[in-house]
Amino acid sequence: MVQLTIDIGGRPGIDCRGFCEYCYFKRVRGIRALGCRHCPPFQVGCDYCTKSVQERYPGFKELCTVADETLASLQLMSGDISKVTISGGGDPSCYPWFRDLIELSASMEAPLHIGYTSGKGFDDPSIGRYLIDHGLQEISFTVFSANPALRKKYMHDPTPKISLRILEELCGEIDVYAAAVVLPGVNDGEELVATAQWLEERGARGLILMRFANSPEQGLILGNAPVLRGQRIHTVEEFRDLVTSLHDRFDLKISGTPLWDPEIGSPFAVLEERELLERLPRLQKKASVITGSVAAPFLRQVLELCGGGCPVIPVRKEIACLITRDDLESIDLSTLEDTVILPGRAFVHDREAEKILSSDGHPREVVRGPDTLTADAETSMGMDRTQVLDMELQHIADLIRTINRYGG
Repeated sequence: MVQLTIDIGGRPGIDCRGFCEYCYFKRVRGIRALGCRHCPPFQVGCDYCTKSVQERYPGFKELCTVADETLASLQLMSGDISKVTISGGGDPSCYPWFRDLIELSASMEAPLHIGYTSGKGFDDPSIGRYLIDHGLQEISFTVFSANPALRKKYMHDPTPKISLRILEELCGEIDVYAAAVVLPGVNDGEELVATAQWLEERGARGLILMRFANSPEQGLILGNAPVLRGQRIHTVEEFRDLVTSLHDRFDLKISGTPLWDPEIGSPFAVLEERELLERLPRLQKKASVITGSVAAPFLRQVLELCGGGCPVIPVRKEIACLITRDDLESIDLSTLEDTVILPGRAFVHDREAEKILSSDGHPREVVRGPDTLTADAETSMGMDRTQVLDMELQHIADLIRTINRYGG
């Protein structure tokens, strides 16, 4: 069974009826190449860490281009298609040939998923039934608030009542995972409770809460912080408590990013399963493991329970895969071992990382670890606890094997 992704292209803020007030692509400035694991050995910068990270594309692809690319992908596949997912840098609901795209996708007679939409492009109330009749089975839909006035003000949705009516119809018949960036004082508190209740009553499968990011430490690495001047931000601990309290009030699955999934116990749900931890390889060598400030305390516990001796070095950046060269420059080099493990998806060129981390005259080898170690809420929303635990065991074991292979 294989999965097919249909990429429609598109640009954030342009091919989505304008930026939402809180969008982390607002005011992105031209930045120097970040560097990443995909860069050539002697060149900082590649398509991934320059264009892709900014979702800098020409615009929506013509339908004929999408059809040709889909056909080419199908010719390379063998076996039955288990799922067709529509995605892109722009919002699918704003795609000019949306109904034709759905017809094309439905012709493959496989369950259809829309990876993300704000619904801002849905002006015709009949689109909900149209999608259901053409095989849509799952959708991730940014709701922000069930209050049309807030949705109009902060998402700039020209027809918020219609968008919510379509969302309501979809909730009643397919798997809907709603999402909301939480702005303190705007759509939190009783507004958030009302939104969760609205979704639960209409049959949504889950609600993903996203903590608003407004500074480089929280992940704005494209030179565009702050997104909203003067907007208060939840601390990580406040946000986790908010997710927990809302989860306890509703049967609807509610989780949050960067923390947490109360139903599964992730990130690092394996910490609650000592028998599973015993199945992980034992640490036999030492290396410094660099990670984000959110993951650091969890990862430190895991490695201690697997033999210990490996310092976990947190940087100010909260999310490990958004670490950049600036984060490495702030590390106290005297705390590092001879081998340093860098997050697999960190936005730093390998040679630059080695140069920065050896700038005290002590040569150090920098090695990439796994791309991920656990499941954030956007990943775990569609998984059960067993799947998350299997994922964690696999990737943490890969990290330990990397330490044992390259460590001192």
